[in-house]
Amino acid sequence: MGFTLRRGAVADVDVLVGFNAALAWETEQKTLRKDVLTAGVLAALNDPARAFYTVAVNEAGEIVGQMMVTFEWSDWRNGWFWWIQSVYVRSDARRGGVFRLLYREIERQAASDPGVIGVRLCVQGENTRAQQTYLAMGMVETGYLVMEEYPLPGRNNDIG
Repeated sequence: MGFTLRRGAVADVDVLVGFNAALAWETEQKTLRKDVLTAGVLAALNDPARAFYTVAVNEAGEIVGQMMVTFEWSDWRNGWFWWIQSVYVRSDARRGGVFRLLYREIERQAASDPGVIGVRLCVQGENTRAQQTYLAMGMVETGYLVMEEYPLPGRNNDIG
């Protein structure tokens, strides 16, 4: 089966929200608040300086995979890192090359922009299958440990 890639659009919001909710449940057993998630997806779709989605579409015209990219400026390296986030492939399309296609497209776009110096992503420590996939794509472990303060004091937790 062939797939085409394109940028995500506002018309895709329901699919992207559904995929992100499924991703949170499958990887962390977290239920996301739909109103917060929808607002977050729409914020990305409406502001390309914030993020962009790339989606994989099957021959039937259905979105079967997604990858969101956000941006981090590195003063040490004087360039942009693209952070791959919200990676999801619909269960019936897994192991069919969708992730590889999405990743290679993001890699191609990043490499064609002289201001982009690298591509990064975070992965759950227990998600060894995903880690093996990322290593097979040429990524390496950095040795960094991600830490956070969330939610900030006085703010409500927006994840169930």
